[in-house]
Amino acid sequence: MKSEEKSETKKAAETIGDMIKTFGASLGEILEDPEVKEKAKEFAKTVVDAATNVAQSKVKTEEARAKFRNVGKAAQTLGSSLEKNFKSE
Repeated sequence: MKSEEKSETKKAAETIGDMIKTFGASLGEILEDPEVKEKAKEFAKTVVDAATNVAQSKVKTEEARAKFRNVGKAAQTLGSSLEKNFKSE
């Protein structure tokens, strides 16, 4: 895998990690549970670390991109669903 592709995969992993951290922090605030926030931070770090390892492995770039696209689609679906359920009337 080229250095540019590794960097791209790592950047995508960091973006997903940030999204997980933000999501967990928001849920922690909603549920008034600081433990949820902390677990979200830990999980986000684990995701970034694991994705970085994938970027350094021999996994095909297109395969990794497809998986990241699936994560993005799932996040969009979740966001749309939450928005519909909690929409101000």
